[in-house]
Amino acid sequence: MTVVLAQVSDDELARYASLIYDRTGITVSPQKKTLLSNRVRRRLKATGIEDFETYYGHLRGLASDAPEWDAFLQEVTTHETYLFRDETQWNWFSDEYLPQLTAEANAGDRLKTLRIWSAASSTGDEAHTIATCIAAHLRQCDDWNIEILGTDIGVGAIELARRGVFGERAMRLVPDNFRRRYFTALPDGKNWKAKESITRWISFRQHNLLDSLAERPFDLVFLKNVLIYFDIASKSKVIKNIDRVIKPGGLLLTAAAEGISDLVGHMNKLKPWLHSKPARK
Repeated sequence: MTVVLAQVSDDELARYASLIYDRTGITVSPQKKTLLSNRVRRRLKATGIEDFETYYGHLRGLASDAPEWDAFLQEVTTHETYLFRDETQWNWFSDEYLPQLTAEANAGDRLKTLRIWSAASSTGDEAHTIATCIAAHLRQCDDWNIEILGTDIGVGAIELARRGVFGERAMRLVPDNFRRRYFTALPDGKNWKAKESITRWISFRQHNLLDSLAERPFDLVFLKNVLIYFDIASKSKVIKNIDRVIKPGGLLLTAAAEGISDLVGHMNKLKPWLHSKPARK
């Protein structure tokens, strides 16, 4: 007989929350009890494990890169993402930032290279938006050496990002002319696939923001809609890791409500969501 579980107990919630925090830095509040219960219940059904406590013990024994740990993590951390989210920021990127790069390159003040990190990139919506804007607004972009790195803690999310396929909901804010130029409508009539003209610049890999990233410095880092799930200690660690890989004079772009103003005081605030790392003297 199948036992229908109601919710995790308070003690179980605390243990699950501690495990998630230790592995990812993400905080699960007591107010998320029902949400966590529903998400864990899905994994019980998928794995055939009978109860919350047994499944918790199973998770504890798994390595962080185990498929079931990744499946669990995707259940409890999934949030909506879509292309061209936050119009104001994309207008800045297209109409101010990219023309500025062109002007600097034409004046001989910079090489025609551009490295951008989409941190916590989920299924790749942000990275593909970055590439679309570059293709549309960076003059003579074929003459540039462009690299866009997308990372996420979830292996499943990375696999989806590499496919570069997006449904109508994810594509709803993409201008029609961009759809036609940079995406292909698939035969199913429901999805769009990014064209090689933009995917050629993008690579994806798994990464935990609590860990340092072994990469050459970036001109610009997008870190949006993720730190709201972190406490101050975890936020501080993430910001330090990201600061290490931003070039002097490079930029950090966040969501407006990340709650990191006290952690980026060493940077120059250009906008509520945009900070510049001081250039070397």
